[in-house]
Amino acid sequence: MGIMPDSWIRKMAVSNKMIDPFVDKLEKKNVLSYGLSSYGYDARVSRSFKVFTNVNSATVDPKKFSESSFVDRDVDQCIIPPNSFALARTVEYFRIPKETLVVCVGKSTYARCGIIVNVTPLEPEWEGHVTLEFSNTTPLPAKIYANEGAAQFLFFKGEKICDLSYSDRKGKYMFQKGITLPKL
Repeated sequence: MGIMPDSWIRKMAVSNKMIDPFVDKLEKKNVLSYGLSSYGYDARVSRSFKVFTNVNSATVDPKKFSESSFVDRDVDQCIIPPNSFALARTVEYFRIPKETLVVCVGKSTYARCGIIVNVTPLEPEWEGHVTLEFSNTTPLPAKIYANEGAAQFLFFKGEKICDLSYSDRKGKYMFQKGITLPKL
């Protein structure tokens, strides 16, 4: 399994709409960078955020997660409270080919500020907007910038096509359009 270069990402983004909208080069003037890089794609975070709140004293239960645990924000800059987190989604919509697995890593600029971005792998034939989780590990409020780079996606091509893709097994997070909360 090898990591795919910019030429392959560009070809797949244009011919197969693997990334839509697609930015063909790394945009970095006065913003957290986004767009195509040497061996990856830096995706942007949208303006929609769900900021975690404990105002309702709900129990965090991955099998029965309560929407009341979040406050919705549609903003250019999202403030995450100390030692808390927010969910967001990518601006880009992804369509992953069957022979490809995508791994996401956070931007170093956010990481150096104590802001961790977490995303599980995008499996073969998964499709949708990616739900991003921003964890503020600091004792201070943290700021996330909408429509700027949030995380880098790395594309790995398998030596063989898998027998059963995410689409084949009708994965529960298929075709997500907005911020998607945990599902059982």
